[in-house]
Amino acid sequence: MPIMTISEALRSTLIQLMQNDDHITLLGEDLSMGVFGVTSGLDREFGNDRVINTPISETAFVGMGIGAAMTGLKPIIEVMFCDFMGVCFDQILNQAAKTHFLSGGNIDIPLVIRTTMGAGDGSGAMHSQSLHGLLMQIPGLIIACPATPADASGLLKTAAQSNTPVIFMEHKGLYAMTGEVDLEIPPIPFGKGRVVKEGADVTIVAVSKMNHVSLEAAQVLASDGISVEIIDPRTISPLDTRIIADSIRKTGRLIVVDEGAAIAGFADHVISNVVENSFDVLRNAPRKIAPPHTPIPYGRSAEAVWLPNTNIIVDAVRDLMRSDNE
Repeated sequence: MPIMTISEALRSTLIQLMQNDDHITLLGEDLSMGVFGVTSGLDREFGNDRVINTPISETAFVGMGIGAAMTGLKPIIEVMFCDFMGVCFDQILNQAAKTHFLSGGNIDIPLVIRTTMGAGDGSGAMHSQSLHGLLMQIPGLIIACPATPADASGLLKTAAQSNTPVIFMEHKGLYAMTGEVDLEIPPIPFGKGRVVKEGADVTIVAVSKMNHVSLEAAQVLASDGISVEIIDPRTISPLDTRIIADSIRKTGRLIVVDEGAAIAGFADHVISNVVENSFDVLRNAPRKIAPPHTPIPYGRSAEAVWLPNTNIIVDAVRDLMRSDNE
């Protein structure tokens, strides 16, 4: 299988999807340039009727995409940074998310919104947020957070087949990550997580880049004789609660690592679900590792302190294991 970056996997998958389905169109700012390398030059391959460079107005082009989806096209929209979902939040919250439901299922919204998430590159408080937990709270939206090139390809295929809106969250810090990608593999079902690493002592649940940070921590903890199981839900709405529950039954311990909100975000949702449904097998109270409840610092050193990191995860796991004996 070829080795690709996430950016290359997304680009190759978009090309494959557009070649196979004339209804798929791309909308967004600077698509010809392809700021993150995903869409550059696709206008030359598919023409300006299918790859539409829009003005800098999320309100306009997301609204345009919703209307196009209602009339039979399959728009894949790029909102360059998820921070600017706020500009078009009415379209996402009240139009895209609710039209299928309010029409009694008579109006499909085959709409994909690709957007970026994640800090770590010094982009500041307005270009670095991870708002997947906020978007997860909106009924009618599917939220995908791929962590590998293969998952990025497989989940994008599924998104393009959906009759309801999908928010596709791509971490800026993972675009250059490489991995094997079979472009002939079938789409990855939504709501189907994967066990990234098997373990017996502690379950860590993490999506996107935090999954890789957790893997680094697991390697350090292995030298202590601590066996960590790592779960990547891949989609957070729908969430694969079964794979998490199965892991908790084995380990009895849970830590959720997330780059999103420390309050009422993805981490809190996972912990709430586990406490509600798997409380009897927990050996200790679940823990979450999330950034402080502050805007993201611009300075690189301050940003590094703000982000969850390997050392924080290692310390949390060690403390959780010690608490068994207290």
